[in-house]
Amino acid sequence: MRVSELAGLLGAVLEGDDVEVSTAASLEVAEAGDLSFVGGKKALAQAHESRAGCLLAGADFPGGRTLIRVADARAAFAHALRMLYPVLRPAPGIDKSAVVAVGAAVDSDASIGPHCTIADDVRIGPRTVIAAGCTIGAGCRIGSDCVLQPNVTLYERVTIGSRVVLHSGCVLGADGFGYAMVDGRYEKFPQIGTVEIGDDVEIGANACVDRAALGVTRIGNGTKLDNLVHVGHNCQIGKHVVVAAQTGFSGGVIIEDHAVIGGQVGIGDKARIESGAVLGSGCGILTSKIVRKGQVVWGTPARPLKEYLVQLANLARLPKLRDEVGELRKQVAELRGK
Repeated sequence: MRVSELAGLLGAVLEGDDVEVSTAASLEVAEAGDLSFVGGKKALAQAHESRAGCLLAGADFPGGRTLIRVADARAAFAHALRMLYPVLRPAPGIDKSAVVAVGAAVDSDASIGPHCTIADDVRIGPRTVIAAGCTIGAGCRIGSDCVLQPNVTLYERVTIGSRVVLHSGCVLGADGFGYAMVDGRYEKFPQIGTVEIGDDVEIGANACVDRAALGVTRIGNGTKLDNLVHVGHNCQIGKHVVVAAQTGFSGGVIIEDHAVIGGQVGIGDKARIESGAVLGSGCGILTSKIVRKGQVVWGTPARPLKEYLVQLANLARLPKLRDEVGELRKQVAELRGK
C-alpha cells in the first residue's frame, strides 16, 4: 500500500516520499517496507534511529523523513493495522459436517464452520462467522458481523448483539452458582434467567458469563473482557468497561460505564463499581461495597490508592522499627540491672 493511500484513509497529512509499505513493526526492528508509530516520549529517541519506511507521528515530531501526521499515533496505528492486515472471513455457507436444526434461521451471508451444532429456534445474522466446533443452544440470537472463534459454547436463550467477538473456549449462559441449604444438604436453585451481550463486545478465551437465576446477566455495548474472566449470575456490566484477565465477579455485581478493572480482581456479591472507577490489579472488593465514581482503589480489602501506598510505606519500615524496639528493650534491661 502506498503511504499516500494510507494517509488518505486515515484522513491525515503525508510528509516525505510516497513509499510502499506492506507490513508493520516496532520501531526497533522496522525496515524500509514497514510502518511504525511514535507513541510517547520514550519512543522519540528510538524513532530517530528507526529504519521504518514510514512513521505515524504527532505534530511535535521533527520532519525530514516520510511521516503521516496524526493526532493520536497509537490509535492511528491500530486503524492502519486493520488496513494492512485485513481479516480474512470464510465464504458464506454452512459446512456439510455442521448440524443445523430445521427450525434454525441462518442468514445466507453467514458462515457456519465444520462440526458446529446449531439448535432449534436459533437466529444468526448476516456476515456472522461461527468457526469450527461451536455449539449454539436453542433460542439463541446472534446479530450481524459477529465472530465466534472455535469451540465457543452458547447455552440456550443467549442473546448477542452485532460485531461481537467471542474467543475460543468461552462459555455464555452456563448456570449461575446458586444453591440453597435444605436439611443439611445443598439443593440447586434453578437458574432460569438469560444472558444478553450488547454490540461491539469482545470476550476473551475461556471466559465464562453465567446466566441469571432470574432475569438477565447483561454486558453493555463496547465492553471488553480479557481471557479467563468469570462473570457471575445477575451481574450488570455497563458500556465500555475493560476487564483484565483472571478477574471474577460474584453474583449481582453492578459495574457502571467506563470502569477499568485490573487483572486478578475479586468482587464480592452485590458490590457496585460506579462510573469511571479504577480497580488496581489483584485488589479485593468486599460484599456490597460501593466504589465511588472515578475513585482509584488498590489492595485487599480495596482502599483508595493514596491510603494503600501510605500503608505499603509503613509496612516497609517495620523491619527497621523492629530493630529499634529490640535495641530499646536491651537498653531498658541494662538500666533495670543497674
